Amino acid sequence: MTDLAYTVALPPTRRAPEHIQYAEELGYSHAFLFDTPFQGDDVWVQLHRAAERTSTITLGPGVLVPSLRHPLVNAANTVSLHQLAPGRVNVAFGTGFSSRAATGQPALKWSYLEQYVEVFQALLRGESADWEGAPIKLLLTSDLADQLPLRVPLLIGAIGPKGDAVARRLGADGLFGMLRPTENMKDWKRASLAILGTPLDPGEQVTDERVRLAAGPLWGGMFHFVHTLQGADAVREMPGGPAWLEVIERVPERERHLAIHQGHVQEMNEADRAAWDAGGHVSLTATTWTAPAEEFGAAVRALADQGVTEVQLQPTGPDIRRELEVFADAVRARR
Repeated sequence: MTDLAYTVALPPTRRAPEHIQYAEELGYSHAFLFDTPFQGDDVWVQLHRAAERTSTITLGPGVLVPSLRHPLVNAANTVSLHQLAPGRVNVAFGTGFSSRAATGQPALKWSYLEQYVEVFQALLRGESADWEGAPIKLLLTSDLADQLPLRVPLLIGAIGPKGDAVARRLGADGLFGMLRPTENMKDWKRASLAILGTPLDPGEQVTDERVRLAAGPLWGGMFHFVHTLQGADAVREMPGGPAWLEVIERVPERERHLAIHQGHVQEMNEADRAAWDAGGHVSLTATTWTAPAEEFGAAVRALADQGVTEVQLQPTGPDIRRELEVFADAVRARR
């Protein structure tokens, strides 16, 4: 069995650089920060701060949402981060399901993402590219001219055939996936799969407070995803779904997406807590990777045979250091 790289993805909070520094000490190979400005923090600011605190771990946004910034902004920040962490920068793009849903918008079309990333790549090559009807270019001053052309590894958040095809046309280095591997991952040299959940300590139960705090926000995110993709009827069939809907549907429909994404995968909001208390927690082990540490580790290691090359922990809760430690130990066991 091929060894898996273990990586971490975090929201871009002010504590993220500290957590990334600790992940580096534990042997994590990559660290990614979400592009979630609706939660009040900036991905590029915190990546730069992390670069100043680390020396070996690879850093990057995972994933950038094209509609949130002009291509020049993302290209310039890539160059800037490369200056602080040369050879340690990766960039990932996606259609922005969560960040778009939190603003009441659908995910971007793949055609828009492809055009955007093509322009982004041209800018890093030092070329001009058409955007909004006019050519744009990174007009670097003479002291920065040697920074271009710049080639950094590119990943695309894609789980279906359309995204896979776009990633190939863009010459991407790999894919980002979520929760379960897809068949096409075997066709890529690099395939990063996000794992949501917490390894359980001996004797720990899913109803324990530590588990609720560590995995509850990730579990709650499933309600956010299902409601956005399939609507209220699908949520109603989920354990705890009626209680979740009772809270959400108090909010006028025009602003409902705001209530749904309050605290998104960082902390449980009022509706998430209502669903948990109504017995929804029984689905925790089915909807996340939460399991006893030994079982957790074995399941993660088995992903290598399904085309996954990197397993990406997305920890949450009040004790991120514990999540990083236990996850790394579980993945490394019996290598």
